[in-house]
Order: sequence, then C-alpha cells, then structure tokens
Amino acid sequence: MSDSESVTGSGSRSDAGTDHPAYPVGLRLAGRRVVVVGGGSVAQRRLPALLAAGADVLLIAPAVTASVEAMADAGELTWQRRPYADGDLDGAWYALIATDDPATNRAASAEAESRRVWCVRSDDASAATAWTPATGQSEGVTVAVLTGRDPRRSAAVRDAVVEGLHDGTLTAPRHRGRTGGVALVGGGPGDPDLITVRGRRLLAEADVVVADRLGPRDLLAELPPHVEVIDAAKIPYGRAMAQEAINDALVEHAKAGRSVVRLKGGDPFVFGRGMEEVEQLAEAGVPVTVVPGITSAISVPGAVGIPVTHRGVAHEFTVVSGHVAPDDPRSLVDWPALARLRGTLVLLMAVERIGAIAETLVRHGRDAATPVAVVQEGTTAGERRVDATLATVAERAAEEGVRPPAVIVVGDVVSVGTRDRG
Repeated sequence: MSDSESVTGSGSRSDAGTDHPAYPVGLRLAGRRVVVVGGGSVAQRRLPALLAAGADVLLIAPAVTASVEAMADAGELTWQRRPYADGDLDGAWYALIATDDPATNRAASAEAESRRVWCVRSDDASAATAWTPATGQSEGVTVAVLTGRDPRRSAAVRDAVVEGLHDGTLTAPRHRGRTGGVALVGGGPGDPDLITVRGRRLLAEADVVVADRLGPRDLLAELPPHVEVIDAAKIPYGRAMAQEAINDALVEHAKAGRSVVRLKGGDPFVFGRGMEEVEQLAEAGVPVTVVPGITSAISVPGAVGIPVTHRGVAHEFTVVSGHVAPDDPRSLVDWPALARLRGTLVLLMAVERIGAIAETLVRHGRDAATPVAVVQEGTTAGERRVDATLATVAERAAEEGVRPPAVIVVGDVVSVGTRDRG
C-alpha cells in the first residue's frame, strides 16, 4: 500500500469511527510531549490532569486564563504566546485542540491526522480522533467514562461510580500489592447509615471483620461470602470474648496478610477500649488505621430531639461512664464535682447503676427535679425513650424494663427537647 493510500484510508476510518464506540485506553504520558492549542476555560479544566500524569505540556495560545498563566509561571508547562502554526505538533504523542477559532481547530486537527497524533477537539467531537472521558478518582482507582456524545451522562455515571467506591456501596477490593493491617472503625450508634464514608469503604474491602454487638450489625449482611466475621460481642453479665482473645485474633489475621476491620459501636476511643487494641497491635508490629465514629453520647440524644447544649440552657456537656458505681473504689469520676455543674450530663453504660448515680448527684447538690431521659437502642428500630427526673429515674427505668444499651441524659436540655417536639 502506498503512502497516499494509507493516508486516505486513515481518513476514511476516522469518518467511519463516529458510528462505533471509542476504544478505551489509559495513556501513560509521563515525560511525553502533549500539545495544547488554546488557553481558555477548556484548557484550564484539562491541564491539571495532564500535568498530574507527568506530561511534557507545550501550550500554544496568544492569551490564556489567569489560572493557566499561573501554571506557566510556576514552570509546570511551556507556554508559547502566539497563534498555532503548522508544524507545532511535531514530536507530540497527544494533542488537545481548544481554541475559539474553527479554522485554527480544523488546521491543527488536520496536522494531527497527518502525523497520526491522537487528537481531542473541544468544538467538534465527531471530527476528533480521541475523546476525553469524564474521570474521577477514589483510593487509587481512576474511573473514566465515555458515553459517545453525551458528556452529561458520562459525568453522571462517573459520579455514581466514584461515590459508590468512596462510600463502600460499590465493592472493589484490592488483590495486588496488599499488606495485612487492621482498621479500627467506629461504626456509630447503631443505624447503619451513620457509619462514616471511610468506615463503610474499609468494611467493604475487608477480608476479616471482628465485630462488637453494638456495631451496625445490618452492614454485616452486605459482606461477600468469603469475608470471615468474628463475633466479639461483649454482652453485659453474659458471654463475652476476652479482650486478649480479640487482640490475638486481630494480630493473627493481620500478620497472615489479611485486611482486618475491627468494627466497634460509637467511636473507638469513647469508652471503647480502642487505644488498648492500638497499643497491642503496635507492639506486635501491625499497622493500624483509626477511623473515628459518631459517638452515641451526642447522636442518640440528638436522634430523639434532645440537644446536649442549647443557648441559654446549657453551655457545656460532660460524658461519663457509669460502668462502676459512684462508691466503687475503682471509680475515677469526681461525682461531687459533677453534681455542682449546671450543664448536661450524659451517662453511658449506666442503666444498672442509675439509682445509685441519681442518689449521689442529688446528695451532692443536684436538684432532684432535674429532667432525665433514658434512650434505649437509640437510632435503631428498637429505639425508645423514657422520661423521668433524678428522683424518679431508677423507678421509671425498672417499670419500663429498660435494658442496655441506653444513653441517659441529665439536665434541662431534656425539657427543651420535649417542648420543641410539642
């Protein structure tokens, strides 16, 4: 085949190509010449990705936007301040034609065709030899979408895929270059929608999940069949997995090269023994990622309409563990000082000892008529609220059969929430 026949044939294939889907490919442009003709808004949008790919960018335009000029001043690209001229695509691997002059665009595109340089045209996609996909990134994954001549649809599909990868609703676990480690994930107060985006994504990528009873259990049903789920439930006064056994399981699976998620309720560092697990893993040489969670101390009251602070009512709130009684020598809480505070008191793990706690607060000066709300299984389908005062909360909780987990709120903000609901 002669050279003239080859060129003619190439042009014919280009015309026919508009009726066929584009062939997707990832260009490795690092150190390779890319020519951009035009310095307006299109170039401004496209240049960052080209520069991020390491391309050797030559920009040809009499004038450019301020942002593009800043890229040139910073030495990120070479800017020749003149109109396009034939021969400018010599040595190029890829070209972006984006001027507001149709004649210039046609001429540059024709040169690209003759030199067999893949060329994108901003003014006429049908005349281009390449199309720019709608792209996005999430955790090292580049998503590129082409839908022919419908860029808005491309962007919509791109956004949906990136969002799914970002929040874990679209699972794409790594299979190469993986190293074992543990992600300590705070799952929030119980509603699966209240786990953080990062927590949900790591859960979707896990090989092993070590789950607490108070974590968002509904999310476990979404895990693929190959994921091993270890029940580390700590049921009060019932069967429990010893903390040492939990630590051993985390270390064992991580050192076997697996991706492990330690799924905990609330936030790992709010009465969750999270730091104990971090210390044990660090001692064993296991890398740890801590993902904070929404603590039930704030979210559960909020879910039933109780603000832990409110202008003119409470300027502070204190979160206290009630897992030991006020008169227990192991208690680290200054209960007399708490009784003197005027703000909100939030009690966690206090259902079994609420009578002793209420009596201690009243004895040290807190008004017995102070409103109290007990919220059981907050944010879940089993959520219920019991209202009382410090004088009556123990009796009311017993009458209603309140059981853990429950968050107890003490303070005038309880009445604010009741008034607002009414």
